[in-house]
Amino acid sequence: MATEKAMFGAGCFWGVEAAFREVPGVVKVTAGYSGGMVENPTYEDVCSGQTGHAEVVLVEYNPERVRYEELLSKFWEIHDPTTKDRQGPDIGRQYRSAIFYFTPEQEQAALKSLAELENSGKYRQGNYTRPIVTEILAAGPFYPAEEYHQRYFEKQGRLSWR
Repeated sequence: MATEKAMFGAGCFWGVEAAFREVPGVVKVTAGYSGGMVENPTYEDVCSGQTGHAEVVLVEYNPERVRYEELLSKFWEIHDPTTKDRQGPDIGRQYRSAIFYFTPEQEQAALKSLAELENSGKYRQGNYTRPIVTEILAAGPFYPAEEYHQRYFEKQGRLSWR
């Protein structure tokens, strides 16, 4: 079976990892770091805010069972893309909303899904619409997080990311 890769940053990677594991057709999800300038960062390095990395998940999926667009839908569902460098109580550049694309087709799909979300009115409040701050960037090096971050919710006895 040939798999493809997708990479997303949507806040703390624990819940993001658990959410993508629930998607039929997803083969593997790895929590890690990407988007910065430091090689092989540790969790403490990334939390310092000095590496430029985001907490991300690398999703390996079977494109015969799940389309990239479905992964994008899950991404938009599980976080608030209008909060810059923050998700819930987690604050800092490492928690930014980001889509890291591997192919021109993924880039185009990400841009299209972002435009559709912007035009949906989902973030309209009266006459004001909260802008979506999600970054769409070419994927760079991915560094897996430490083992204790992998499948974190499962290790804590939580059955769902919700």
